[in-house]
Amino acid sequence: MKLRPILAISSFVAFLTVVSFWVAKQTYSWLPPQASAESKLSDELFSILSGIGTFILLGITLVLLYAVLFQRAGKYDFSDGPPIEGNTAIEIIWTVIPLGLVLWIATYSYQIYDTMAVRGPMELVHLHNPIEMQSAYAVPLDEVKPQLPTEEIDVTAKQWAWIFRYPNQITSTELHLPVDHRIRLILHSDDVLHGFYVPAFRLKQDVIPNKTIDFEFTPIRTGKYRLRDSLYSGTYFAANQADVVVESAEDYDRWLVTAANQTPTPAYNPASAEYNRTSEKLVQGWKSVPPAPPPVVNFAPTQEPTSPAA
Repeated sequence: MKLRPILAISSFVAFLTVVSFWVAKQTYSWLPPQASAESKLSDELFSILSGIGTFILLGITLVLLYAVLFQRAGKYDFSDGPPIEGNTAIEIIWTVIPLGLVLWIATYSYQIYDTMAVRGPMELVHLHNPIEMQSAYAVPLDEVKPQLPTEEIDVTAKQWAWIFRYPNQITSTELHLPVDHRIRLILHSDDVLHGFYVPAFRLKQDVIPNKTIDFEFTPIRTGKYRLRDSLYSGTYFAANQADVVVESAEDYDRWLVTAANQTPTPAYNPASAEYNRTSEKLVQGWKSVPPAPPPVVNFAPTQEPTSPAA
């Protein structure tokens, strides 16, 4: 092979590499802020896949565009193309490289999801465990301080509300978490399948009725985030949301004291409010599942839950 084609191909590959690396770095700005240690694992995988995808897409597109623009036959050229035979070396290269790449992506993806330890409902079926699902204990990362105790919070999902129970009989419809502490959620469902999903944490855990699953993670960034029900759980599932407040350990302790001193009262519930507004307008004969009564808790937001970008 002549030097000029080698330089052209090398320059083209170098260009694709630079652009793909730049796109991979940009992907971190496409997502909500990294608010948990596990989010770094997920974002790194997404960045790598985006970079590889950019390299392949851009490479194929530019080669096809070059062929269409500069390698076309003449207007009245009806002759056959040159009799080019297969090249064994090239056949092996473009078979082995994609195969190796796919196997590496599959292995790396599995390692990350195994580290995050998210459990799905099918695992309950395949494990044949009729009592309790295997705990989703994500591997602690460098961000968690080992000397700090794990904070344990009981979480109940129902149609359509989230209820959080802390030690000393403290209840809330707003999830408060101490930053840089290991968090263990004990997840329950009172009725149907629900999904515990906080986009800023990059974590989604299915909540299965009549089962209990422990779920661990580590919040690393203070702020207010959004918990959403990621599974369709009925008419008002889109309203099944809650604020997640990640705060310093001192602020978290102060909040626990404040909540403990409040008398339990019915919390504002968007699903119940919407159902009450629309129940009189429902077409006769159309059935709708009525939401559970608003939860009675020590602490609830004084206004309707906010909808932050995170």
